[in-house]
Amino acid sequence: MEYLGITYNGGCQPALDQDFIPMGAWMDAYEKGANHPIAIAVERNGGQITVYRTCIYATAEKRAADWRYVERCVKFLLWSVGGFRVYLQGCDEIARRLQTEYVYDEVDETVRGNRWFDVQFMSDVFERGFSIVSCHEADFPSERESACSVGYHTQGCRIGFDAGGSDRKVSAVIDGETVYSEEVVWSPKTHADPQYHFNEIVSAFRTAASHMPRVDGIGVSSAGVFIGNAPMVSSLFIAVPREKEVRRLVKTVYDRAAEAIGPDVPIVVANDGDVTALAGAMGMHVTAVMGLAMGTSEAVGYVDRSGKIKGWFNELAFAPVDLSEQASADGWSTDIGVGCQYFSQDAVIRLAVPAGIILPENLTPAEKLREVQILMEKKDPRAVRIFESIGCYLAHTLHLYSRFYDMDYVMVLGRVMSGTGGDTVLNVCRRVLLADYPALAKKLTVQLPDEKTRRVGQAVAAASLPETR
Repeated sequence: MEYLGITYNGGCQPALDQDFIPMGAWMDAYEKGANHPIAIAVERNGGQITVYRTCIYATAEKRAADWRYVERCVKFLLWSVGGFRVYLQGCDEIARRLQTEYVYDEVDETVRGNRWFDVQFMSDVFERGFSIVSCHEADFPSERESACSVGYHTQGCRIGFDAGGSDRKVSAVIDGETVYSEEVVWSPKTHADPQYHFNEIVSAFRTAASHMPRVDGIGVSSAGVFIGNAPMVSSLFIAVPREKEVRRLVKTVYDRAAEAIGPDVPIVVANDGDVTALAGAMGMHVTAVMGLAMGTSEAVGYVDRSGKIKGWFNELAFAPVDLSEQASADGWSTDIGVGCQYFSQDAVIRLAVPAGIILPENLTPAEKLREVQILMEKKDPRAVRIFESIGCYLAHTLHLYSRFYDMDYVMVLGRVMSGTGGDTVLNVCRRVLLADYPALAKKLTVQLPDEKTRRVGQAVAAASLPETR
């Protein structure tokens, strides 16, 4: 197969998406002939910098391929590690073009360009302007990474809190064993008053605390991007106004809730994807684990080879996986070919069309997914092809992810993976990995959460986050 003058091995193609161009496979082929060194660095909070060194062609003939390669690499790095500044060394022309795609106006603090969503998101998280910097080797920054050693702490009396979009779960955990757990329906996404969020969180903490003789630590698992314990961007607080004082209340909500339980109670807040990966690592007694949940969107977490959380975004729902110009667009970020369109309920709904399944328009996305899953349980061949296609997507994308993440285990979970559909996704993924990426197939274990992981669970993993005195 060929794309932008690069002949690549497309391997097994998803039955319902013959236009799919696996980004990782195309990058493999592109890099074989590239010999002009370039380097990309992404800077985030605390002076942390991730560096990615590679090569391009730097010829007129391959100008389009060079642009596509670098632009997609920058996009992927931004959403995997997160950052407010990107340095590019080795190609001023591409750097200048990137500067027109990612525009932040320092004067009026507005964003423009095709990648306006990325700029706005990063600016919101880091509370500063976003920039693309073209530089020479002498000015190029050195890599500075600092993984965070959290989790694995089970001793003592702990609270584990899982803040979901429709329900909140809390557990009282004593020496790694859950002694009490409850699940309460709440509506964080529709409440504009930050006091509502505070009251609900404190209520959950107090309920768990009432089932233990004391509270030694609190761990929180929540959707969103965090700096320290502060939710910088989170869908849970989407209705809360963005005024400075109100935003301060949101940023401090978890710390203040912990203080309501006790003045010296340590609390650690982590992205729910990272906590899922941590639960897998704790349950299987392994490291280098990626957790990938297919639900409303794609949620990813990662525990590195030393058993630490790197503090990366891991927001791979917005990272590219498909280079096809015909790829579906994400309604939020407006970009095409990004992960949420391939590993979520949206993927099932999108593939239902070429599969020949007509879903009633009045159904919610979750209800549409359920309709397809019911057909899958009946072995309807149209539904089978949907989950087979997602399995094929997954194999190609895990090859891509393995270029940026050092991983030995991938835990796949979420509503899309329930029932026979999930089994089909997993089986096809393993088969395609073996056929198209045999070296990776030999190294990588792809599985659903096993019984040990389920016993640990999200709440126990969250409770293990803080180190107690």
